[in-house]
Order: sequence, then structure tokens, then C-alpha cells
Amino acid sequence: MSTSGKIAVAGVVAAIVLFWTVGFWAGLLVLIGVPLAAYLLLDSSQRRRLRGMSRKQIGR
Repeated sequence: MSTSGKIAVAGVVAAIVLFWTVGFWAGLLVLIGVPLAAYLLLDSSQRRRLRGMSRKQIGR
């Protein structure tokens, strides 16, 4: 299994555990809020690099 596949499976398991322990809306807030806060803490050059990686730029 690839690294991104392992991360996806871990995210699904974490979401199920979080929803079960704290409730749906609080779990949803954490699952959306934490990655959003992490993205907003990056500076502009790091955001540009991250967007470029997600688009899988051709020729680099």
C-alpha cells in the first residue's frame, strides 16, 4: 500500500473514532479545522509549493 493510501486509511479510522467519542459536529469541526489551521499557518511560498505538488506539475 502506498504512503498516501496509508494516510487515507488512518484518517478514516481517526474520523470514526472521533465521531464516536465526541459526537458528529465536534468531530467534523476538528477534522476540517485542524488541516485548515495548518494550511493558514504556512507562508505564501510554502502554500505555492504545496499547490504545485497537488497539481502534479508536468516537466519538474
